[in-house]
Amino acid sequence: MSVFRLFRFRRLSIRLLVILLGLIFAALATTQKLVSHYNDQTAREHAATNLDLGARVYQEAARQRIENLAGNASLMSGDYTVRQLLLKPEIDRQTLGSLLRSYTQRINSPVIALLDPKGDLLANSDETMANENVGPFQYLIEHAGDDPPETSGFSYLNGRLHVLVVVPLYAPIPHVAAWFGLAFPIDRAFAEKIKDISRLEVTFVSIDDVTRPRVLATTLDASAAGLVAQSVVANLRAPERIKTLDLPGGRYVTLFKPQDMLAEAPVTVVLQRPLSVELAAAREVENYIMLISLAALAVATLAALWIARGISQPVQQLAAHTRVVAAGDYATRLHLDRVDELGQLATAFNAMSEGLAERDRVRDLLDKNVSPEVAAQLMRDGGAALGGEEREVTILFSDLRGFTTLSEKLPPRELLTLLNRYLDRMSAAIEAHGGVIDKFIGDAIMALFGAPVAQSDAADRALAAALAMERALVGLNAELAAEGRPPLGIGVGVNTARVVAGNIGSHRRLNYSVIGDGVNVASRLESLTRTVAYRTNIVTSAATVAACRRTSSPPSGLLSPDSSLLIPTFRPLGPVRVKGRAEPVEIFAVG
Repeated sequence: MSVFRLFRFRRLSIRLLVILLGLIFAALATTQKLVSHYNDQTAREHAATNLDLGARVYQEAARQRIENLAGNASLMSGDYTVRQLLLKPEIDRQTLGSLLRSYTQRINSPVIALLDPKGDLLANSDETMANENVGPFQYLIEHAGDDPPETSGFSYLNGRLHVLVVVPLYAPIPHVAAWFGLAFPIDRAFAEKIKDISRLEVTFVSIDDVTRPRVLATTLDASAAGLVAQSVVANLRAPERIKTLDLPGGRYVTLFKPQDMLAEAPVTVVLQRPLSVELAAAREVENYIMLISLAALAVATLAALWIARGISQPVQQLAAHTRVVAAGDYATRLHLDRVDELGQLATAFNAMSEGLAERDRVRDLLDKNVSPEVAAQLMRDGGAALGGEEREVTILFSDLRGFTTLSEKLPPRELLTLLNRYLDRMSAAIEAHGGVIDKFIGDAIMALFGAPVAQSDAADRALAAALAMERALVGLNAELAAEGRPPLGIGVGVNTARVVAGNIGSHRRLNYSVIGDGVNVASRLESLTRTVAYRTNIVTSAATVAACRRTSSPPSGLLSPDSSLLIPTFRPLGPVRVKGRAEPVEIFAVG
């Protein structure tokens, strides 16, 4: 196999390997993508569950804060000092304020207000909160029920979000002498406590002005909180309970929960869960899957290389062996120690080589027993079939003179050797001029010109071949003389006629030949060469002379280097009657 073809084959193997690895990589990548998509979806669902849980945590924290404030207010309402101060004709507001400020440290409520039954401010723990800022407490007092008398809600104090509780102070029951109002700020500290419990980011956003949403409290940094506030506004236009937001810190699964206020627009509580936190365990699994996939891909690559090498090397051997077979070497065998399909292919190659060798042996034997032209005709026709066609050919008969006497004097082996030497020289002369050896009849030769392959100058070729045979015999006799052997004589008859040419015989054995009166005439003309009066070794018929083109140059295709000497001359011998034919035949001596 040439270097270029070997390179092309290896390039094809590499291409197939790349395709195989590409398919494996695509399968692994698709699997990884599906796993990642599933994990992402699962993480969102789990985050949504955590957000719902966080919303309940927030509600519970707010409820507990309200209960705590209400409980503390109930304790304060039973304080004797407060009662005594309220029963005096002139209420000491300064003393009440100081007393309320001392309570803020004891009950952890930054804002404690004491209001009269109408809701006007009597005293306040926060000196900055004036009477006009107690509207939320007044709203609660107006909407307070009888059982339980306390009420609560969310509102703003000094512009800050608070959870508020009002509890009546009876003096005596059921006379309400005053109201205690407690407020706890919803600030970053409160949001951080919710985050510590729920592991969620918490942001409170006011949307009383949709063009300028206000962050009231948050666990996020300022930039992220601003984006959250904008998302609250966007969610008003396309409400969704849960969304996924892209913030500077990553992607967050976000729950929007409205918080009702006392007399203001609702505040939105935004609870967020980082998607990365939910995906942390899944991403770790994905990383393991990725490592396993890469390891599997590496193993698959090595396995594919090993398989490709296991395939490419035998295929290269097979390809190289085809070149050996194409060169005609059928003896070399391909050895592949394999039991797979390639091993079976190698066995088939060897069987093919044996078949080709057998075919060549048959062809060689056919070429030796049948003329190459006849063999080519049989193979071209796809086999031998009985039948023939009528065509004009020139038949040449030759005979060895005195062979019978010679056979009596020589041992059989020497006789056969001498006969083969003679037939080899005569056959060479015939074939050199395009003749086809029809058969050997002992020492006689029957040759055809114009069959099985048509020849326009068949007569010229036959006569030139007869002269060449005569000259070849001269050379052979010179060799025999040198060996102390007697010379050989030859007689040649040449006739041109229309005959039937084709396969003759039975279905089991065939012989390509010609039959007809012209064959008989050629044989009789050869016999006439024994007539001493004719003084010639070659006799031909008038039909051959008429068919001869009588050119000054040798017939086309003659192989003899001095073939110009082979152009025949004719000497009339007159008409003769030949055996088996009523009409006489005009004959000529050829010289």
